[in-house]
Amino acid sequence: MAVSAHSAQPTPRARQRRADQPRRVLLVVHPKREVALKSTQTTLRLLRESHLVPVFPPDAIAPLREWGIDIDDAEVLGEDCTGPDLEIVMVLGGDGTILRAAELVRFDATPIIGVNLGHVGFLAESERGDLVDAVRHVVSRTYEVEERLALNVRVFSAGRLLFQDWALNEVTIEKPRSNKMITVDVSINDRPFTAFGCDGVMVSTPTGSTAYAFSAGGPIVWPNLEALLFVPLNAHALFARPLVISPYSSVNVQLGDDADGAISWCDGRRSQTLPPGSLVQVGRSTIPVRLARLRRGSFVDRLVNKFSLPSLSWQQHAVRTRETQEALQEAERMLDLAEPAAAEQGRARPEADESPERTSGDRT
Repeated sequence: MAVSAHSAQPTPRARQRRADQPRRVLLVVHPKREVALKSTQTTLRLLRESHLVPVFPPDAIAPLREWGIDIDDAEVLGEDCTGPDLEIVMVLGGDGTILRAAELVRFDATPIIGVNLGHVGFLAESERGDLVDAVRHVVSRTYEVEERLALNVRVFSAGRLLFQDWALNEVTIEKPRSNKMITVDVSINDRPFTAFGCDGVMVSTPTGSTAYAFSAGGPIVWPNLEALLFVPLNAHALFARPLVISPYSSVNVQLGDDADGAISWCDGRRSQTLPPGSLVQVGRSTIPVRLARLRRGSFVDRLVNKFSLPSLSWQQHAVRTRETQEALQEAERMLDLAEPAAAEQGRARPEADESPERTSGDRT
């Protein structure tokens, strides 16, 4: 499902299993953002005060020590604990850092909550100024978990499986060089659909519809809508419009044999070279990505805030709505007053003279 909300409270069996285990929080921090330094220190202090154990990926230890952050009591993922031991992942960074966190706990069903320290931060749940509040929600488990639809991609070459991968946002098949298009033959659910030359094609999830797919001209799809998006990239064809298709559809992209091959990208992070004639199959993954949500607003609010849309503020909207309602009430009141007066005037009006009208030619 695209979005499925669950309570953050563990089940009785999970509570019994974890009764003698510490509550562990994996912190995934953008390694090159100075703003992440203070945020990491604040998060560590709050977690320690609540007796939660901070955990870091192995490659984060050296940068954190270079920053002078005290992590002597922290655990290292893969050395001191594993994915199933984690209660939640807390990300201090942008959408790219959240995608990296999703890779770390891909098969562990661990929820992820993001605090945006980047630019757009569409996947993040909180902004930098709300960091303390976000940590408090983690400590008290007062959040819900959404399951976001993910993609599975398999690539075949010369009749054998070359590799397989997954993506939360999108899978793209792109030309390897900037001066030459690739030729693709596309089928959906094993039915021939279209063929064209292009810079590439993309299959996106609703979550990814606000990312690369949006920049490529695709529609924004609400994350609670189950669907897949097929988006051509600069296709040389009369019919090359983005499509919204069933979430259970399978999209096959066959590369031409005369091409130089292509490159596949998963979430813009993991790439693989595709030989000429490769077959790329993209469909729904059986494993969703779990995002923690604090329920602070609707998806419309997120669109307005993240894209800085020129809409009225909620205060202005409330004032306009109240003024409109007051005007309607006043109009109804005036109508109520006018109806009795009109009826009274009608009763007081003299009856019309029923005698024939006298013309100028009449003589008395």
